[in-house]
Amino acid sequence: MIELRSLRQFVAVAEELHFGRAAARLHMTQPPLTQAIQKLEQALGAPLFERSSRSVLLSVAGAALLAPARALLAEAEQLAPLVQAAARGQSGRLRLGFVSTVGYGDLPRWLRRFRERQPDIVLSLREATLDVQLRDFASSDIDAGFIIHAPGALPPGLEALSISREPLVLAHSAEEALLPDAGRAPALAARQALQLPLVIFPREIAPSLFDAVLAFYRAHGATPQIAQEAIQMQTIVNLVSAGIGVAWVPASVMGLQRSGVVYRPIDGAPVCETSLVWRADAAPAVHRFVEHVRQQLREAAGDTGNSRIS
Repeated sequence: MIELRSLRQFVAVAEELHFGRAAARLHMTQPPLTQAIQKLEQALGAPLFERSSRSVLLSVAGAALLAPARALLAEAEQLAPLVQAAARGQSGRLRLGFVSTVGYGDLPRWLRRFRERQPDIVLSLREATLDVQLRDFASSDIDAGFIIHAPGALPPGLEALSISREPLVLAHSAEEALLPDAGRAPALAARQALQLPLVIFPREIAPSLFDAVLAFYRAHGATPQIAQEAIQMQTIVNLVSAGIGVAWVPASVMGLQRSGVVYRPIDGAPVCETSLVWRADAAPAVHRFVEHVRQQLREAAGDTGNSRIS
């Protein structure tokens, strides 16, 4: 093994072409420097300098070593800043899971700003439902995730930052006159909607929200007629457009304009919450991302005058 100190001594002699000046530059005396170069030559199996009583010149072997030696020393000098940046959360990697509904909100803009401000953090994204994210947390395959759930129903063992709360709205086919005009009673609208076939996500991907929807039906004396289950929100909306049934979707999904689909708010509809979750012992880069999102929420609250931070 060749020590960095030996390479540093070699580079000093190669640049000075004088053992005395190189020793002074290295803050040492000449005899130990001469001995160190001799040991390096023995380790490499070739003379690095052509010495005479009047001059010191690089040998062919020494000339071949100079460039890579300089490169290795330059890389070594970057080790401390690299480690310090990682410790501060300014470099590293962040594996982020997210549910599809988050993509209809502020997440794309947050990610763009985070990349601009933290270019040395490698960010990878994985769209995944809550059940998949929990398995990924257990196997250490993700570092943080955006999940959707009923208000307050967070998975245990994870830190959380509430991103938003929003009501579910009813998505139905435009071809069916499902609801009365806005002037009629919202309660009647709910009763009518709850008699229709339902397109919904499987319970295992968002248990608390699934249960909240069913509780809404029970509160109105209705039993849901589940016509079809689907995982992706876009698929659910597409099934609604085909007339398979109605669906309860987060209000932010109204931004997904699908031909043939109408979104209607219903008084008393269940509320869903979106949260960013992570482990308390996560790497510094993860905590830096959490602070970035928290700052984005503060800025949004300042712009609108309505804080969404819990």
